[in-house]
Amino acid sequence: MQGQTGGQTASGGFALAIHGGWSPTPPPDLTPEMEADYLNALTESLVAGHQVLATSGSSLDAVVAAIRVMEDCPLFNAGRGAVFTGDGHNELDASIMDGSNRRAGAVAAVATVKNPILAARAVMERSRHVLLVGRGAEAFAEEQGVELVEPGYFFTQRRWEQLQRAKEREAAATCPAHATRPGGPGGADLDLRSGTVGAVALDTNGNLAAGTSTGGTTNKRWGRVGDSPLVGAGVYADNRTIAASGTGIGEAFIRAVALHDIAALMEYRGTSLQEAADEVIRKKIPALGGGGGAIVLDRRGHQAFSFTDEIMYRGVIRNDGAPFVAIHR
Repeated sequence: MQGQTGGQTASGGFALAIHGGWSPTPPPDLTPEMEADYLNALTESLVAGHQVLATSGSSLDAVVAAIRVMEDCPLFNAGRGAVFTGDGHNELDASIMDGSNRRAGAVAAVATVKNPILAARAVMERSRHVLLVGRGAEAFAEEQGVELVEPGYFFTQRRWEQLQRAKEREAAATCPAHATRPGGPGGADLDLRSGTVGAVALDTNGNLAAGTSTGGTTNKRWGRVGDSPLVGAGVYADNRTIAASGTGIGEAFIRAVALHDIAALMEYRGTSLQEAADEVIRKKIPALGGGGGAIVLDRRGHQAFSFTDEIMYRGVIRNDGAPFVAIHR
């Protein structure tokens, strides 16, 4: 099913697609046991979203339910399993968008919000803003009753060791400034694996929604914000076209305005869903020195998975409740 447009959802039907990140090559620690853990976690996420949609819940609720499962799982670079900044902290970003009215909410560089996707939704629904960052975002989340945690909650040994390896490579590089630039010279030598998570949903009322959540990139400068909380770059939803969530080298996705570009190709040129996704993800993103992937649903319930390289953790589920999950191309 990977790389192909899925079947059409009948009137009154629903669909949910998710991703758990992208990798240019199979991670060295992806043992058969860990691969099974990933597939189980993806399945759990799909089932959580499906339960919402199967009881006539909204696409927004389904997106949040699916993403929360992955934020709570240390396997993914979001929430509990977020990667570390260069100074050894965790800074998380998340966004959500409602395709029925194109309202959106996002948070960036938060360090104490347990589930950033909940804070992003609160920004969308309970403020006049789209994006809040840092301490301001955390204060708003607390005011809205979103659960906060101590920063140590996000520590995992696996991510800490990734930071140490990245620092060793940085120290050994001839030109550290280039070696640490995602998608730039020397980028292939870095741990560019992205466990960013996302979900897109179509509910029984025909409404689309999308959400994305991430810890960013290993060894990033403190204060760095990627594409995940930016409308049109890392998240996008519009009932007229698509709902989409991206994962990969955020700087390239920002410069390409990647997910809006997929929608624009379909709306203005009449490009098919899979062709539009591949045009942006497999051509434009690499041309900018990046890599990554996207999950996309259109307003009829067709889905597309598009990604560069070898790995994207992904899945889809429909009315029948049978989850499809995959990792390799």
